[in-house]
Amino acid sequence: MQPYENFSLAAYVYAYYLDGKTEEQIQADIDTFRTMAPLHKAYLETHRALVDISDEQMLMAKRVFERNGIQVSGGITTTGKVGERKPAIFDCYCYSDEDHKKAVLDIVCRTAKLFDEFILDDYYFNSCRCEKCIEQKGERSWAEFKLEQMEAFSHEMVKAAREANPKCKCIIKFPNWYEGFQECGYNPGKQKDIYDAIYTGTETRMGSYDGQHLQRYLSYGIVRLLENTAPGRNGGGWIDPHGSQSNISRFVQQGTYTMFAKARELMLFNFELMIASPMLGALAPELRRLDKVIGKLGNPNGVSTYEPHDSDGEDQLPGYLGLCGIPMEMTPDFNENAPVLFLTENSAYDHEIMPKLEKYVRTGGVAIVTSGFVKAMENRGIRQLTSVKITDRKVSGTRYQLTNLNISTRNVHVADEPAMFTVMQHKNNATWYDVLLHVNEFSTPIMTEDQYGRGFLYILNIPDNYGDLYRLPREVIGAITKNFARKGKLYLTVNPKFSLFTYDNDTFCVYNLNEFKTPAEVTVLGEEYIGIEDLETGVQYTTPVRVNPRPKRTGDSATCRPEPLEQVFELNVMPGDWKCYKLLKK
Repeated sequence: MQPYENFSLAAYVYAYYLDGKTEEQIQADIDTFRTMAPLHKAYLETHRALVDISDEQMLMAKRVFERNGIQVSGGITTTGKVGERKPAIFDCYCYSDEDHKKAVLDIVCRTAKLFDEFILDDYYFNSCRCEKCIEQKGERSWAEFKLEQMEAFSHEMVKAAREANPKCKCIIKFPNWYEGFQECGYNPGKQKDIYDAIYTGTETRMGSYDGQHLQRYLSYGIVRLLENTAPGRNGGGWIDPHGSQSNISRFVQQGTYTMFAKARELMLFNFELMIASPMLGALAPELRRLDKVIGKLGNPNGVSTYEPHDSDGEDQLPGYLGLCGIPMEMTPDFNENAPVLFLTENSAYDHEIMPKLEKYVRTGGVAIVTSGFVKAMENRGIRQLTSVKITDRKVSGTRYQLTNLNISTRNVHVADEPAMFTVMQHKNNATWYDVLLHVNEFSTPIMTEDQYGRGFLYILNIPDNYGDLYRLPREVIGAITKNFARKGKLYLTVNPKFSLFTYDNDTFCVYNLNEFKTPAEVTVLGEEYIGIEDLETGVQYTTPVRVNPRPKRTGDSATCRPEPLEQVFELNVMPGDWKCYKLLKK
């Protein structure tokens, strides 16, 4: 079977499978896998929990995969039992205990002797809070302690691996729960420079009935976050079928979102599950389809979303907004050259964020910040840029009004279900309100606008329940995404559960996760474009369904802020499907 042209496919072969398998059984399973998809690489696990694969068994497995032309690397899951049980979630090792550390280093050295490369499964976290950990932590916070401890042990690990095999390359896989890294010792800001490469967990599974709040968009966003953490050294994205048994589409969507993020390799967990379930059979045709368009897409260039290392606040919020048609480019760095910046409460972790933001906006930047960010910055100078104050009051309703200062039309749109928002108090005409929620002769802004220097500051009101964002009417989503597209080339007007991915070569992709067919429109900005072209079919759309009214002078104002031409094209993206397009120039 022909390999993919724009990415490679790998499988993690865990120890439970390798334990006791014969050469003939492994060969038969490779043959079964390859009837569905080309396997480029296999990561063979030497240790997991209570299972250790003997050197003899592992060498046999290596031989079988290699004679099939499949590259091999090692894999390690750092869970196990040494002495008495520790108070650690999933029985991860305790890095305050010398016996535990020795056990891990022994596994690493044995793996390094067998392979010139190995990857750490994302159980390489540190949740132990035993007496030894409590004593060693001292007065530090758990995050401070775990970060320092795991940074130090990572140096020990890599050193031990290289002593066992000077050619050995060590890869650390970071999990999907990036907002909790610091509490468990994951330290990408430091560990990216300790290990030879990193890898990304892009498993999103179920949005409901799961305590992690992992929205499907995370499979895209976290690849971009870690690619921007270690440019060129993010090996790929890792997906699994857990939580997808009742709906195989969830598994397939993980892979699609990962590929739209331009991951170099897609890792399937795990080899045995792929051949024992219908998951690979469902994913394989999707990968073939993706391979035909991925090469036509440029580099992702969504809205620069600042997520500093070790920060917390509005956990996983970009995943929800990514399903509201906003393209996100998550990054651990403040990009002062970005045309548009998005800051959440997490961004307030940067102690210098206020002077950075003030300079950025004053010199012409467009910044969109959340209500959580504003509240966190209440005593750090945010009132220099806006009159908005975040109160403790809440209001729930269904009626929204679009009131953009630069557009004369005032539209009211009613949602099917109420959403609850924090009351954002503002001073009239000091700050404007682009979107309002009206309830019983009272209103609160959903999005405000402040002009400062040569730039703009927008504040987006985030509900306590991020899922309430999915109750916003499509017209409200369009008003919000338009502000995110300032200085951009297009924006979507859609119901929630649509994703937009933009690239630097005038291409873009749209994914529809809705269960029923729903209207979707793309608004193309600027005089230089005449339409869009479907990248798969070559069909061109050059007749807009409408051209939006140009701004008019409002009230007794003397001027009108110039805005680009807005041509609106209908998108026929079916539920559960995606399409990719290219902007057509004159």
